[in-house]
Amino acid sequence: MPRYGMAIDLRTCMGCAACVVACKVENRVDEDAFRCRVTQRSRGEFPNVHLEILSERCNQCSDAPCVWNCPTGASHYADGGIVLVDSGRCTGCKACLAACPYDARFINSRGVAEKCTFCVHRVREGLQPACVSTCPSRAMIFGDLDDPSSGLSRALGSRRHRALKPEAGTTPNLFYLE
Repeated sequence: MPRYGMAIDLRTCMGCAACVVACKVENRVDEDAFRCRVTQRSRGEFPNVHLEILSERCNQCSDAPCVWNCPTGASHYADGGIVLVDSGRCTGCKACLAACPYDARFINSRGVAEKCTFCVHRVREGLQPACVSTCPSRAMIFGDLDDPSSGLSRALGSRRHRALKPEAGTTPNLFYLE
């Protein structure tokens, strides 16, 4: 069975937010909510300041606190280690929101926790997540972390990369190529 992950190339992501729009359309996300977002952070000190653009979403953690903090079992692991929410079991208690160190979840208009699913419905059909297939600069790479021949594994093996908040100990499967 694959173990899915994603990498975002910080050299080519231009912050256009096509990924955000593709996600909202593909997953019918509430108008005022987002499963992914584009953020900007400045790093360094003057005169060596660098603006970093990050396309952020659920980190699909291998040790996801949202899963083990969910009192109903609605948050769970599915195919390929993708973290999902069973809307029929979710009570909207927000325990998963509080547990997520990446602020990647929200309560939708139906009172259910929602987040990025790596478009698992598309992946099961052999397609790429909507954000990946839409990215005009091809900055996003999705694939099987356990397949050494996958584009994702090759990129991670050949480029410096990092995950957000490694100190959280969640073992995220979303990486940023430097």
